Amino acid sequence: MKPAICVFCGSRPGTDPRYLQAAEFLGHLMASEGLGLVYGGATSGLMGAVADSVLEKGGTVIGVLPEFLSQKEIAHKKITELILVPTMHERKLLMYEKSVAFIALPGGIGTLEELVEVTSWNQLGVLSKPIGLLNVNGFFDPLLKQLDHMVQEGFLDSQTRDWIEVSADPENLLEKILKRTRLI
Repeated sequence: MKPAICVFCGSRPGTDPRYLQAAEFLGHLMASEGLGLVYGGATSGLMGAVADSVLEKGGTVIGVLPEFLSQKEIAHKKITELILVPTMHERKLLMYEKSVAFIALPGGIGTLEELVEVTSWNQLGVLSKPIGLLNVNGFFDPLLKQLDHMVQEGFLDSQTRDWIEVSADPENLLEKILKRTRLI
């Protein structure tokens, strides 16, 4: 199997069309680079857009969806592999295991929770995988400011903060992530 990147993003498209455009561009770019996608398994929002974009370019897409969400988030039936699991915890663990890195696009509380969890797991040594934020239209600026404040106030070490790569440009972000995975 090709190396895969886990993408966290909204199951909604958001209000700014640039979010959807960035998700589509990232999906095309990943597939063009020979990278697979691991994601939450839905057809809606940015999740569906990134999956469809990887598929359009002939890429591999693995979706992991809890059974109880298979109707609410509408399971994507055209992806390479859809794995239904009993719980959210099993979903996340499987997504983390099947990927070499993580990229977060704009999203809601679930996206934020997944991003914070992988960052925490990296800090604790449970994982050692690159994390990137695709900062479309400054979406993550408030979060980045909060992380910097946590470092300043002594609650977060700068190494953990520096683990997170940030770019508004999908090509630049993917290059940074691939360098950290040593795939390039």
